[in-house]
Amino acid sequence: MRKLASAILSTVIATVLALLCAPHALAQGPWFGGAVGGATQVIAVRGSGGSDATLEAWQRSPLGWHRISPTLPAKVGADGFTEAATDGVPATPEGVFSLDAAFGTAGNPGGGLPYRQVGPDDWWDGDPDSATYNTHQVCAPGSCAFDESVSEQLEIPAYRYAVVMGVNKERVPGGGGAFFLHVANGEPTLGCVAVSEGALVWLIRWLQPGAVIAIEA
Repeated sequence: MRKLASAILSTVIATVLALLCAPHALAQGPWFGGAVGGATQVIAVRGSGGSDATLEAWQRSPLGWHRISPTLPAKVGADGFTEAATDGVPATPEGVFSLDAAFGTAGNPGGGLPYRQVGPDDWWDGDPDSATYNTHQVCAPGSCAFDESVSEQLEIPAYRYAVVMGVNKERVPGGGGAFFLHVANGEPTLGCVAVSEGALVWLIRWLQPGAVIAIEA
């Protein structure tokens, strides 16, 4: 984690120097610039083949966009990317999604997003027939009002830290749910985006309300 923090600090310093020396270089903007509205913080994810991807943190200032992290390796869905999320399909949806809250089995690392520490009674409802489909719920195993067999129990290693991606916020049944930015284990995901724990802790501490994630194959 110290090596990552040092690399990020070096990138931030280099960015500041670049801004001072050549602010006009920001005029072209990054690939997602026209798709994120007024957001000033963007986590940019681009495919690099199969379930492999890269992830970068970008910040917008009065001078324009600047990258404030190294280009980090990430994992996406086993089936790569998809234009639209669908229940049961392990592909990561393309587009721009809000980052509204964070959670994890570990304690709050700090940052601007609401954070919830989760345990064995925390679930993400994946039952398309449930009134609480694609939301966080709390109930003891075996007592939930939704179908637990198609839902996610959140007390797992990958969710030591996680950020909720606003995929299918309308909660359309079958339109996909439980999409998170979470801790990587070296394997493809079921549609989420995964990075190293050290990188994710840094990102959570950096994120503020209004941040988005932009995903492109």
